[in-house]
Amino acid sequence: MNALHIVRCLALSFLSASVLFGCNTVPKPSDEVLSQLAPDGTLRAAINFGNPVLAAKDAKTAEPSGVSIDLARLIAARLGVRLRFVPFESAGSVVKAARDNQWDIAFVALDPLRAKEMLQTSPYVAIEGAYLVPDASPLKSNDEVDRDGVRIAVGAGSAYDLFLSRTIKHAELVRANTSPEVTPLFLARHLEVAAGVKQQLLRDAAGTPGLRILPGSFMRIDQAMATRLGNDAGAAFLDQFIADMKKTGEIQRLLALHQLEGVAVSP
Repeated sequence: MNALHIVRCLALSFLSASVLFGCNTVPKPSDEVLSQLAPDGTLRAAINFGNPVLAAKDAKTAEPSGVSIDLARLIAARLGVRLRFVPFESAGSVVKAARDNQWDIAFVALDPLRAKEMLQTSPYVAIEGAYLVPDASPLKSNDEVDRDGVRIAVGAGSAYDLFLSRTIKHAELVRANTSPEVTPLFLARHLEVAAGVKQQLLRDAAGTPGLRILPGSFMRIDQAMATRLGNDAGAAFLDQFIADMKKTGEIQRLLALHQLEGVAVSP
């Protein structure tokens, strides 16, 4: 266990204590809430490792870490139940798994289509969707991307895929199975544009010469917690929990703990 890991563990322990004992606006869970979120005494938290901004695995130990991981631990502590992570590699697979009762809570971006599959809280953080292009591309701004002959690589079922599917009128969307596969697909097929979470694309551009990010962003991706349809009491509890976490500054502390830049606490 390295020093950074120890510091993060200590910081998370402090945050857990503050959430458990210092935040009085979140009520104790009722029997109805517990029966909806952890019916057998274990909270199953879906974690999308396809969004490396909020969840990742340690390269050496494969231990999960990130804002989503920490929030899952904090809500399990608030509920007073055990926690089990249910890993996924894409947001689309998380959504599909809701139909099969594979998880109790999840961390996904807000989208009207997803509201048909699950109950979501208000957002806790916002990240940006950006475009990646070759240096030699004639495209200079986000507004120039939607034109005939432009092919855009996207992660199937991702928030930005759903958004672009509604808004793109002329360009063609080419879907990769997961968000981390977007840039490799974009490069392998010599596509004109790759769309994704800005932080991920910045890392991809830094590791591959000859690429650049278009200025600004084409969308705001609001991240929220979710539970399955029918869990109305559980959803209300999670929503109040998120509101309290924002009000007390815990979300901001988690962003600082994981050194996340370009991620803002949702108002």
